[in-house]
Amino acid sequence: MTDIASVWSALGGDPALLARVSAVERPGVLPARLPVRDLARACVGACALAAAELGARRAGDGEVPAVRVDDGAVATAFVSERHLLVGGRAPESFAPLSRFWRTADGWLRTHANYPHHRARLLAALGVADDPDAVARALAERSAREVEETVYAAGGLAVALRTPGEWAAHGQAAALRSRPLVELTRLDASPARVLTRVGRDPLLPAAGLRVLDLTRVIAGPVATRTLALLGADVLRVDAPWLPELPDQHADTGFGKRSALLDLGSDRGLFEELLATADVVVTGYRPGALDRFGLTPRAIAARRPGVVVAELSAWGAYGPWDGRRGFDSLVQVATGIAAVEGMEGRPGALPAQALDHGTGYLLAAGVLRALTGQTDEGGSRLVRVALARTAAWLLEGAGLLPEGPQRPPEEAGRLPEGAGQPAQQAGRPTEDAGRPTQDAERPVEDAERPVEDAERPVEDAERPVEDAERPVEGTGRLPEEARRPPQRAEHLPGEAGRLPEGAERPAQEAGRPADDAGRLPEGAGQSAEGNRRSAEGTGAGVGGPGAWLAEADGPLGRVRYVLPPVTFAGGPRDWARPPGSWGADPARWE
Repeated sequence: MTDIASVWSALGGDPALLARVSAVERPGVLPARLPVRDLARACVGACALAAAELGARRAGDGEVPAVRVDDGAVATAFVSERHLLVGGRAPESFAPLSRFWRTADGWLRTHANYPHHRARLLAALGVADDPDAVARALAERSAREVEETVYAAGGLAVALRTPGEWAAHGQAAALRSRPLVELTRLDASPARVLTRVGRDPLLPAAGLRVLDLTRVIAGPVATRTLALLGADVLRVDAPWLPELPDQHADTGFGKRSALLDLGSDRGLFEELLATADVVVTGYRPGALDRFGLTPRAIAARRPGVVVAELSAWGAYGPWDGRRGFDSLVQVATGIAAVEGMEGRPGALPAQALDHGTGYLLAAGVLRALTGQTDEGGSRLVRVALARTAAWLLEGAGLLPEGPQRPPEEAGRLPEGAGQPAQQAGRPTEDAGRPTQDAERPVEDAERPVEDAERPVEDAERPVEDAERPVEGTGRLPEEARRPPQRAEHLPGEAGRLPEGAERPAQEAGRPADDAGRLPEGAGQSAEGNRRSAEGTGAGVGGPGAWLAEADGPLGRVRYVLPPVTFAGGPRDWARPPGSWGADPARWE
């Protein structure tokens, strides 16, 4: 079930605390066939409850503050990039080779926002940098053959699959036995002693140092949330992997940003690690092993640390080392097939896998910190976009449900976890990747274009606000939860979508047109993006109630207020975003 109770169970939380949560439901937001609104509410609500729980512990109060989750605030936050204005300018997000394409046997999605990925895609296909040339080349080849060829060249391309086809895939099988949020105790280090905090506002993470080694959306959303809650968050990037400025602005609130080469600046990095309370990574599994940054190695040098890991496909299975993005995970797992119409693939109304997984990761860190005050132990928190995608499909009855409760492991990692790549059974060539490849995070600093630019249509529909306890909150009526087609009626082996799979565009993600191009408004110019953002509502009155403006190093910035709220907690970040890499690599 995609409700707060299921997430709270996955986090190992006390079920009695669910009574502290209420929700304002707005049925018109994040419209889709799949229960996206439920997922978004559950991820944010569980994160807020975890923050309130830790806050009560640190304030010395017996009662956990009340949590109120508003669908409008959540929906607006899940499309925050569409509302961003920097100096009155909306982000530019057009990438002509990042889109759906027809192949000889179905559909394929590529991701080529950045020059090195575009170059690898074109080299793998043997064509010039021209969309028409790419379309001709792909039209003659099978989707899955191109998927493997482009992957082998270091690019990104994923064939369209149905939920049933994904369920039979080895990567889906590897994730099926894993909980939504993996929580593991790494050692027997002493219990964490946290200083008392005040209540003006109540900052659960005050005084904690978070070393942020993430990029793109999901990881930065998690660390942005920890910054909101009072943590000193220092984001560290490799100098040769520049970030998209607008993407950094959207997810950089409350943080500082520094550049550091783990090869040549190792001593400085170790100084940061020596006093870090939390280390969050978004690099592909195994990519940091050569730097001694496996979870166990980090815990050995910094006992009592919380290590939080994010990946696209998960830390296990045949695809564990592959790059991935929200839009590509949607295509591989069958989400794009379910959200398609008229024989074409579609997409979710937001980058819900990125945002949802980010809040899950933050919630896992907060629950790990709370657990440390009772039982001690360095902790490992793991999440994956593909596991979040499976959870969404499970909520619609399209995949069998996986485990929700974290495994009781008595401080042991699963076999092969936290080991160097060779020891864990990963091919030697992965363990010996060139340094530049090792520094590249799982999402390679690219924003999925199609999903990011499509407005949430029909979200301004007036609705009755319904506030009620979380027990049962987020469940759609049975008729609404049941998708119009079961998995066996979705695309066949060749990745084709069924004929007649039609529904109004406002009820689900828009598909690509016959040429595989994005629909009107997707992947558009800054002016088009501004119109989309201004037309994207979040319930009665639109999104205005959840937008704010602030002056900072980047100039005047319009942004979305945080959806993670609880009684007495912070309502905004302490600082606006600065320029990427502009801060010194030291703690405040």
